Amino acid sequence: MALFPEFTHVLGNAARFNFFKSLNSDTTKLDMAKLGMAAPNIQQHRSAFSFFHRVSDACIIASSLYASQWLAGQPVSDRTLLAILLALLVYLFIGELLSIYRIDFCRTAEQDLTKVVGSWTLTVLMLSIVAFFTRDGVDFARSSILGWIILTASSLGLGRMLFRILATYLPKLGWATRRCAIAGLNPLGKQLLENTLENPGYGLQITGIYDDRASERLLNDTAVRELFVGKLNDLVTEAKLGKVDLVFITLPMRAEDRIRSLLDQLSDTTAATYIVPDFFVFELLHSRWNNIGGLPAVSVFESPLYGVDGWAKRVFDFLVAIVGLVSISPIMFICACLVKLSSPGPIFFRQRRYGLDGKEIWVWKFRSMRTCDNGRHVKQATKGDARITPIGNFLRRTSLDELPQLFNVIEGTMSLVGPRPHATAHNEHYRKLIRGYMLRHKVKPGITGLAQVEGFRGETETLDKMEKRIHFDHIYIRRWSIWLDVKILFKTFWVVLKQENAY
Repeated sequence: MALFPEFTHVLGNAARFNFFKSLNSDTTKLDMAKLGMAAPNIQQHRSAFSFFHRVSDACIIASSLYASQWLAGQPVSDRTLLAILLALLVYLFIGELLSIYRIDFCRTAEQDLTKVVGSWTLTVLMLSIVAFFTRDGVDFARSSILGWIILTASSLGLGRMLFRILATYLPKLGWATRRCAIAGLNPLGKQLLENTLENPGYGLQITGIYDDRASERLLNDTAVRELFVGKLNDLVTEAKLGKVDLVFITLPMRAEDRIRSLLDQLSDTTAATYIVPDFFVFELLHSRWNNIGGLPAVSVFESPLYGVDGWAKRVFDFLVAIVGLVSISPIMFICACLVKLSSPGPIFFRQRRYGLDGKEIWVWKFRSMRTCDNGRHVKQATKGDARITPIGNFLRRTSLDELPQLFNVIEGTMSLVGPRPHATAHNEHYRKLIRGYMLRHKVKPGITGLAQVEGFRGETETLDKMEKRIHFDHIYIRRWSIWLDVKILFKTFWVVLKQENAY
């Protein structure tokens, strides 16, 4: 089931759990209930946890400077205390702006580390500006300043991970839990229930499922049957009595009248109310929320490589490609000589393929065949293909024929990791047969990819094999991260050594 990625920490496992707080549309006129106040004990537990988190960060910043000065042989002075005080004020202020002390069980570890390191980086920049104008920086040894910056950053990151581990146990101990109700007995409501039960660390305790149109088919599920309480009016009553902290509305979006009526009634309660849209009916690809003049919009098909992420991947690709090209240049020279001596024809073979956003690019390879098909009809290489030269067979089995694509990576038309580019003729053929085929072009094609390391390398002689390759391409786009690229690159070496499906 392809669920909306912004909700998949609860609805699935692809991305993070972000609900929109309000929806004000001229077409639907749906006014969502304002966020209510949680139960006092929940707020007290959360506040205590956040307080100790702030104290921990303050201790880390202070002790790191003391330790750095001690290692640098510099005595502690009044300037040390002043620097600590200023650093704490700036860091805690920036931390509040970035919400690093807000308990969010659905925020990823990567997001947590990014926020913490970002806050400390901004703090260091602010302190540097102050030191520049006041000239107080001369009172500190450079080694102690550098040590303070590095030690604090690493300690804050480690502390964040330890607090993160501790935070996952709070709901299990009865702390920071929220009593939740689901309005909508349907597949989406059932999926929401299953995921909350499987992930108690989210702190969501489902107290009941409500629907005016209960389906016997769905009640066959034991968990659903036990939690089914009654109709939507019963839910409103429970919310008014303060027995529900949070309401998830999983009714289908076509049920506009029922949703509007329920929202009107819940607006007279203090329950936080969220709409969980049934976007899983679409083939969503790395969806995210946008805001256009206060009007929320959700992208259905979008690339994950925007902003900093795009630059990070580009820098990673460029640096690794340069290092790789320099390191393997002797191997490439030997391959070029073998291709030239083995059969008449050019050393390199260029083929038209689709790149980012479906734009045509030229992909470089060492020539491994006696023919250079590049027209409307391109036959895939098969096992024992007579067109493949003896040297070409070796190059293809070891994937050495792909090495010239490092030039494509440096040029920017390809990436180290991404969906493998298919011949233009194959694209035009399969886009008519496989739903969502062209979505693989929302990112740059790669020298290797998730589909290849998952066993779908080489010939795709059946439609089923191509569909599975596209399936993994979509998974890669939804779950992309630099770390995923690194794992795929390392796994590629093992796949090449096994030499399966390579001909």
